[in-house]
Amino acid sequence: MIDRRSLLTAGGASLALAALGLPADALAAGGLTLSPPRPFSFERLVALAKSLGAKPYVADTSLPASVLERIDYDAHGKIKFNTDNALFKDGPGQFPVTFFHLGRYFQTPVHMYVLESAGGDGFAREIVYDASYFAMPEDSPARQLKDGAGFAGFRLQESRLGDQKKLPWQTNDWAAFLGASYFRAIGELYQYGLSARGIALDAALPDRAEEFPTFTRFYFEPPASDSSNSMTIYALLEGPSITGAYKFVLQRDKAVLMDIDARLFLRRDVGRFGLTPLTSMYWYSETVKPTGIDWRPEVHDSDGLAMWNGAGERIWRPLNNPTQTRASAFTDTNPRGFGLLQRDRGFDHYQDGVYYEKRPSLWVEPLGNWGEGSVQLIEIPTDDEIHDNILACWVPKAPATAGSSYNLKYRLHWSAEEPFPSPLARTVATRIGRGGQPGQPRPQGVRKFMVEFIGKPLESLPFGVKPELVLTASRGKFSYIFAEAVPNGVPGHWRAQFDFTAEGTEPVDMRLYLKNGEQTLSETWLYQFQPF
Repeated sequence: MIDRRSLLTAGGASLALAALGLPADALAAGGLTLSPPRPFSFERLVALAKSLGAKPYVADTSLPASVLERIDYDAHGKIKFNTDNALFKDGPGQFPVTFFHLGRYFQTPVHMYVLESAGGDGFAREIVYDASYFAMPEDSPARQLKDGAGFAGFRLQESRLGDQKKLPWQTNDWAAFLGASYFRAIGELYQYGLSARGIALDAALPDRAEEFPTFTRFYFEPPASDSSNSMTIYALLEGPSITGAYKFVLQRDKAVLMDIDARLFLRRDVGRFGLTPLTSMYWYSETVKPTGIDWRPEVHDSDGLAMWNGAGERIWRPLNNPTQTRASAFTDTNPRGFGLLQRDRGFDHYQDGVYYEKRPSLWVEPLGNWGEGSVQLIEIPTDDEIHDNILACWVPKAPATAGSSYNLKYRLHWSAEEPFPSPLARTVATRIGRGGQPGQPRPQGVRKFMVEFIGKPLESLPFGVKPELVLTASRGKFSYIFAEAVPNGVPGHWRAQFDFTAEGTEPVDMRLYLKNGEQTLSETWLYQFQPF
């Protein structure tokens, strides 16, 4: 229990804060209540995670579930953090921090701490929850939560030093951490979309339920100066099978960059140990769209998985909305990167005011060698856009067993395009229709594929030269194979066309790239085709 007589407030503790080295205005945020200081460093946090990992998991049941259940979607939407109480609203640094309230869908209390100074070593004070930080109706069930209950998550607001007419910080944020180990950021097109996660455990396994560990503590490091465009945040991860300590260095630039240092400790065996997980939504695109499913031409946050493997090959795998959950593994050693991308940027392809054409792409850049493993793609059926049904992650080859520990460093790029573009032509569309020739009876079981590529190598082809298709499939037969320039006048825009006759009803893995003689012209297109 918290002894409120021992608490410090931001408004009344200037001398005490100054004695610890923290500028008095760093926490002058309209009355945030702070606990007494406790020693902190990242190595202390790692040691805490390691010690917790050696003990059985104990879920936090300190909050009344009956109250949280009553804070449903509507009630939660009426609870707004008062930005006058934002952490760092007067500095140091550019980016104030605001907080999410607990509720029916966010029941695990997350405790927030502020460090005394830049550098990560020193003291931390908990920001003690108080209902007065939020604007809420008088009859809101949230008023029944006691002081110190905790929060659900937080936002990093846009710069308080920027143009407040164009981008007021009080109503615009650029990164958010909310729910289990989920977090997300806007890209350079100022739009949220897909999410990242701290960890993914046992996703889509037939004999195990997926586990969703939670970031239960966050520690905010004051920026060294107002000119800094970065924020450093530490987090503790807890779950039945794992504990972990994370260091996030988030940089707000044209794109959002996140350098992540994760130290993980397994409490028990894990079947699918998903590191650096990315979570997105794919309902349908121009590839396969059932008749009359929706009025919009396409609906997705991401349209493909891009990979740059350890051998240097560039790969594009269009996403599917399968009829049943499917997992694909792309074996690799020391990958150079992978990501879920939104390549289709045309508004006319979506016709929606929620800006699917502006959703960010998210690229994982390994920092150091990851060894042997696989990029794994999980695709789950969905019949609406409200469900995240796509997961991409790195899974080490070695089994993830109880007592194992992992040190992992990587960088996330939240941007419009992949950060390390290939010099090869890239895939921009995959289209499927009935096979056969126009004006002739359409043969049963034959599908026509049109795969579009665009890029400098195709633009540079001599007049009259057509690229050659290099096609393979796990089974089935190809016919009517050729390439042609897309008749839209765009230089370097070609499409590969072929008919495919499947054998059986199981999914077929296809592979395609374009070449001219010994010269590779395009990235490799991979596709998992479900005969229908």
